[in-house]
Amino acid sequence: MHVTRRTVLLGAAGALGASALTTAPARAAGLPLVAELPPGAPDRRLFAPGEQRFAGYLRILAPMTNDIVDTDPYGFMAGGWWRTPAQPYNARIQEHVFTLSWFHANQRPWNPYHRDSALLGRLDAALQHYLGLQNPDGSWPEYAPGEEGKASSGFGLGYLAKTLANLRQACALPSRRTQLEVALRKGVDWYLDPGNAVVWDDPFEYTNQAVAGVAGSALTLRLLPDRQRWLALQERIRFTAKYAQSPAGFFYDPRGMDINYNFEVMLPELAELYLQTKNPLLVSMTRKFADWFGYNLLREPDNSGWFTYYAVSDRTSAAFYDDVIPDPDRTILGSHFVPQVPNLGAFFTSHEDKAATRQAWADDPAPVPAPAKQDTSPRIIAHAPYGETLPTRTAKQAAIANLPYLKRDSFTERRHEADGNQDYLYIRRPGCYLGAFFGERQGSIVKAGTGFLWHPEAGTVIHAQQTATGCWGTVRNGKADAETNLVAEYPSKDVVRYRTPDGSIATELLVGTHQVSRRVTATGPATEQVPLVLQPGDEVVFSDGTVVPYNETRTATADGLVIRRGRTTITITWSQRRAATLSTSSRTYLRDKRRRVHVLRIPHDGALETVVRTA
Repeated sequence: MHVTRRTVLLGAAGALGASALTTAPARAAGLPLVAELPPGAPDRRLFAPGEQRFAGYLRILAPMTNDIVDTDPYGFMAGGWWRTPAQPYNARIQEHVFTLSWFHANQRPWNPYHRDSALLGRLDAALQHYLGLQNPDGSWPEYAPGEEGKASSGFGLGYLAKTLANLRQACALPSRRTQLEVALRKGVDWYLDPGNAVVWDDPFEYTNQAVAGVAGSALTLRLLPDRQRWLALQERIRFTAKYAQSPAGFFYDPRGMDINYNFEVMLPELAELYLQTKNPLLVSMTRKFADWFGYNLLREPDNSGWFTYYAVSDRTSAAFYDDVIPDPDRTILGSHFVPQVPNLGAFFTSHEDKAATRQAWADDPAPVPAPAKQDTSPRIIAHAPYGETLPTRTAKQAAIANLPYLKRDSFTERRHEADGNQDYLYIRRPGCYLGAFFGERQGSIVKAGTGFLWHPEAGTVIHAQQTATGCWGTVRNGKADAETNLVAEYPSKDVVRYRTPDGSIATELLVGTHQVSRRVTATGPATEQVPLVLQPGDEVVFSDGTVVPYNETRTATADGLVIRRGRTTITITWSQRRAATLSTSSRTYLRDKRRRVHVLRIPHDGALETVVRTA
């Protein structure tokens, strides 16, 4: 192989030292290639339970590392493995330097890349590119050259600090470690500066990104102690505790609620910050969030999992969570709050169930699957060294029993967020639990108005989608009222009156002991839309006798629909006989995919009352 000057400077490649590796195709010039794993590797049985999540990353390590550019732009992690835009200026693409450094530094019976010289050479190149992207003020770009990125700088601090720790552990790349230390100090100073309007914006947005940067700063200061910087860190934690969380209980992302980002990103970042600082303010934030979350996750009576009130999520579409989530589990680091906030344990896989899934994984004879490109978040393995504090099955069941709508069968709870005039409404009665949202939608995918209807024995019966064709509302001239900023008033604990801003659709919502009524008045012909959740065993019949098989579509001239599920009967009636349609959809829920959305549509001339009764 022709040896370039860069190869000499990085050190000649030694023997791969691992009979478990196969020789990679040689290149005419450039950095030595990392050898590929042989067919069938790795052996699942060699992994400790808590490190099984590394197996998929081991599968992609060589091809991902070999995609590092050794010409120009030197050190860019090409190949489209992580983040977009896939451009050399995007610092987030380089976050896998942590992944490379971990495999180089840590000896395991299944890791043939421990102290691999070719891996180290390509890691050094990637670090050179990464550090070269840092702006003079200490920030890193993401979407344009020279941009001061909130996310790229925040998450970058964490990955680079972990990379420094791994290089120290391996006693590798001393000159590059010195550069890393300088870059990390600059990055921390930029991030913790109270005058930095990119991070500490007003109003405070994308708080998960800010917390990631504070957590990365905390980890940096564990490696590079500095009293003044540590005091600045504590002050930013106090700021975060005061401004990052809505009075309603959710974390701003950007200024509304998002199930996925709150539970799968923000909470783990808070947990990492807590593990580094033990600041009690972070526990208080988590306790408030757990209370909020308990109103928005709907427990299925068969314990298969949860529906989420995702119609009001403003960024992503996490519509459900299975009761048992195998690795990789993006939420698991947040379990470190469970000892201090036991009710949070309701939402995590139990310790016993996680152990069972890991044993099943180890016993599976199938080859370890490799994660697809872009589905390679380094957070999955970056969180592994912290371990977990999952609840026992008994503790989890106790936490579930404490959910507001399971602990009490009658309440009206309205959570108000003054910024943006957002109202989150939760009404529990003995025969139903309803959720709704009114006010300013914080994203185009948010769907306002009535959002879900749950029954203690039947589970989720109505579940609004994030689409105009799947929301629970009134559609007129091709637009749903749920797509507008609905204006609401609350004359009593059982009644809500709301309307579109232009007054074209007005609705009176009445919630009784075992029923929900929607009285709609529109300025012209409209269609009522109800996204029902049906299961294969349900008996579904229109009032004219038309039977609707599961996952099929039927139209009937009727004034009602009856759904029988086990011992529960759900009856939906409307003002007079009309040509109503129940249409199936592709939306399913939970691992077994048995629960499926079927949308009921009832056209009318501008006035209609629909009543949903449970018995």
